[in-house]
Amino acid sequence: MACDNTKVVPQEEDRDEKIINIKKENMMSSTLVLRKTPEFTMEAYDAATGHYTTVSSDDYKGKWHVVCFYPADFTFVCPTELAAMNAKVDEFKKMGVEVLAVSTDTKFSHKRFVETEPLLKDFKLTIGADPKGEVTRAFGVMIEEEGIALRGRFLINPAGICVAQEVQAPSVGRNVNEFLRQVEAWQHAENTGEVCPANWRPGKTTLPVNSEVEKMTGRVGDYVTIEEILS
Repeated sequence: MACDNTKVVPQEEDRDEKIINIKKENMMSSTLVLRKTPEFTMEAYDAATGHYTTVSSDDYKGKWHVVCFYPADFTFVCPTELAAMNAKVDEFKKMGVEVLAVSTDTKFSHKRFVETEPLLKDFKLTIGADPKGEVTRAFGVMIEEEGIALRGRFLINPAGICVAQEVQAPSVGRNVNEFLRQVEAWQHAENTGEVCPANWRPGKTTLPVNSEVEKMTGRVGDYVTIEEILS
């Protein structure tokens, strides 16, 4: 029997390497956390003024901001989420956080939606219009077969880095109070170099890893108790 000296030819090696790289790239693109967020320009409806406008990622440079995708206008869970975010808009402003909502509807749909949905009375937010889905795809939250977005919420720091990402299927709305808590925690962490344990709120114990990392290692329970965490 002859020996099998079959070898992978260079073309096959190149092809296999490309496949591996593509897989790695896809794995890396599954989250935007700790990465620069995509640049964008969109038409929008500014509910505070009642006028159409254009929004750009450049508008948010150097600012804390949140880009909040929702599936569609004239749906059921979406107005509850938008109303909840709108109800807290003054608290976001106090923390220096800009809020941009986005869906794949047109700016005309956004205007009509805000004008007719009772929950959106006194609505103040700007809603980006992404009918081609370009921005939605760039943030990785497009449901291609339906042409709508997942419920994707991205908290972005002044350097343009995403520090928190929450993505959900359409059937369940998100918690704006929990999101406010996360914003407070992230701003505290970035301002102090300390880290915030689970359920942290202003006034509760933080973990001073910036100054006591060696003493804390394996001894976090000396600094915070489970009772305090759950309180």
